[in-house]
Amino acid sequence: MRQAAEMFDLTGKVAVVTGGSRGIGRAVAEGLAAAGADVLIASRKAEACERAATEIAAVTGRRAVGVGCHVGRWADCDHLVDAVYNEFGRCDVLVNNAGMSPLYDSLTAVSEELYDKTHAVNARGPFRLSVLLGARMADADGGSIINVSTAGSLRPGTDDLPYAMAKAGLNALTLGLAGAWAPKVRANVVLPGPFDTDIAKAWGEDAKAAVGRLNPMQRMGVPEDMVGVCVFLASDAASYVNGAQVLVDGGFFRTL
Repeated sequence: MRQAAEMFDLTGKVAVVTGGSRGIGRAVAEGLAAAGADVLIASRKAEACERAATEIAAVTGRRAVGVGCHVGRWADCDHLVDAVYNEFGRCDVLVNNAGMSPLYDSLTAVSEELYDKTHAVNARGPFRLSVLLGARMADADGGSIINVSTAGSLRPGTDDLPYAMAKAGLNALTLGLAGAWAPKVRANVVLPGPFDTDIAKAWGEDAKAAVGRLNPMQRMGVPEDMVGVCVFLASDAASYVNGAQVLVDGGFFRTL
């Protein structure tokens, strides 16, 4: 029987993390590198990606590359896949973490532009990257696709409905991909609850404190809380975990 440390070891693997220059993506990218993977960090701002890559390489000793990519643009996703294979020659882990949740005053105030860009980043981009990289994983040694959704996709409200709808599409994408290239390629989705990231800045400190008090863990999540579950899903330790929806919310949505 393999030892636990060996099962979680990602040495020799290549991981791609979108939205990887800050927040949850940044923490997960460093966690995957600390577990042994080389990483490619993608987000809209190339300089931020390159800076994060330099920092991660210095801390972990793994190779890290930053690439600018707007995942809401179909062609950018194609270029990102080319960059992965030009830089590393393989991909074993894809973390579709990039997301956006623009504010609006009311449902009737939601514009076509806001709706379209929300779905482009949260659903269309992950679809394009997953099918391109998933197909290549299946032709090679296999791999793991990890989609970062939101617990709000299971209980949407009126204040972020286009975002919740797009993330619900990401949940559906995950279930479809779980059967697309199995058993070589696994696909799972993690659903964070309230996390103290850039999206939560608009709430205000009083609102964030109130959410924390309602959580059984008596706090909001922080990016580091996502690292362990993503390293697990990326690794051989999760070799029989496929099509799973994993809540990472401190018990906030425990009545679902």
